[in-house]
Amino acid sequence: MKFLVLGGCADMAMPLLKRLHEDDAVSGVMLADLDEAKAKRLAEAYGGKFTGIFCDATDAPCVVSLMRGYDVAVCYVGPFYRFERALAACAIEAGVHYVSIADDYDAYLDVITLDEAARQAGVKILSGFGNSPGITQVLAAKGYHALDRPRRIHVNWCAGAGESVGASNLMHLFHIFEGSTLQWQDGKEVRVQTGTCPKRVIFPEPIHDAIIYYTGHAESVSLPRNLPGLEEVTLHGGTKPHYIVTLLKLMRATGAFKTHQRRAALARFFHRVESWFPSGGLDKSVGRVDVIGEKDGREVCLSYSYVGHIADITSMPAYLAAKRLCEGAYDALPGGVYAPERLLKDPDDFVNGLKELGVDIRL
Repeated sequence: MKFLVLGGCADMAMPLLKRLHEDDAVSGVMLADLDEAKAKRLAEAYGGKFTGIFCDATDAPCVVSLMRGYDVAVCYVGPFYRFERALAACAIEAGVHYVSIADDYDAYLDVITLDEAARQAGVKILSGFGNSPGITQVLAAKGYHALDRPRRIHVNWCAGAGESVGASNLMHLFHIFEGSTLQWQDGKEVRVQTGTCPKRVIFPEPIHDAIIYYTGHAESVSLPRNLPGLEEVTLHGGTKPHYIVTLLKLMRATGAFKTHQRRAALARFFHRVESWFPSGGLDKSVGRVDVIGEKDGREVCLSYSYVGHIADITSMPAYLAAKRLCEGAYDALPGGVYAPERLLKDPDDFVNGLKELGVDIRL
């Protein structure tokens, strides 16, 4: 099988490249990135089946041409509120399956408008196969299908400030704390201000307890669309140490996050100086999903969590989904746009696959 990795030089992509290097079933890997020199250096370091090439993700004809001839394109090009729909459309035109770690709620709402085009082309667009969204939705689906009457799903995430992330991830962080997002309340969508509705959640160590807020991840819009009958779906997220969220909210009040251009400039600056800020030694990120409903006539709450370095827990779902897609695991499904909870008829099997890849999931 042959993989095209868009944004192949991204920090988040490094665990994927290692897996592809070790996977004997993978015969070719193209690293496509705006930083051509780095792509070629990485390809040379991994050797053999790896090659590196320049790719401008805003040049759609070039991307389409590049995609052709590969079994799957795995996308790390962010921020996804800007790139997800456009690159998924390129995959549909090229006739190549596509897997992304897209995380923004508005990116998901944009990409699902391509569902019919993907169906007609017989192309599967797997959107949001990272950790949050990604692992969170797999766990939400696990709990949903385990209950007789699932009613509420609460998705929670927290990132440790000691994690190494790229400028695109910082742009995403600025974006999800800017403006508003959508939550599912009383069986309908409600628009809320990001950075509000604080709650304290207990996560696995090293995060442990954290205060988190409404943020613009995709779970609160994807889960109600794909898992019918839910009364409530909420999405809260944040970072620890908590002063970072306070700083984000202060910056938002100045209008610093209002446009993509402002977010991009700030992200480049903070990416250069992030080592100046104390991280409290928190170099892992966490997620927790609570699914509440009825089982055997009584109300129960099923709680699942996971922990790991952010690049690892983000790349492993994308790797597993792309590999299984190439192996034909989803051939019975028509083309279309699939979030994890829509794709997976057996969430337990995917959970087991992630655990075999070393993801620390607590059930």
